[in-house]
Amino acid sequence: MNYRTRKMVAARDLNSNGTLFGGRVLEWVDEEAFIYTACQLDSESVVTHSISEIRFIATARQGDIVEIGVEAVSYGRTSITLRCAVRNKRSRQTITEVERVVFVKVDENGRPIPHGKEHPLDRELDAAASG
Repeated sequence: MNYRTRKMVAARDLNSNGTLFGGRVLEWVDEEAFIYTACQLDSESVVTHSISEIRFIATARQGDIVEIGVEAVSYGRTSITLRCAVRNKRSRQTITEVERVVFVKVDENGRPIPHGKEHPLDRELDAAASG
């Protein structure tokens, strides 16, 4: 993953079983994916388009440190598709992996607009081929 951030699980993040609430994990994934996308596209005018299936494999408890990793999978004309992984740093277990989080750049009316960017690996390949 190209981008990683960490969160400490607090009491407000717990469900009735005393483990990390799944909704909080989804909030963190969406927030970190937004930050990554805004940085990659040099614009905060982006919205979440879709998130693929979520399956929780493990959990975390109060005081655990959770790492959220994000990487770009592909760039479309108006969109960017990311992959995210959420891990419990203490137990080293994967909490969930999200194969596709899609963000779209939008205009002031919420309509998709081209972002004019390409995947960094594509830029490297183009530079190597022309140089």
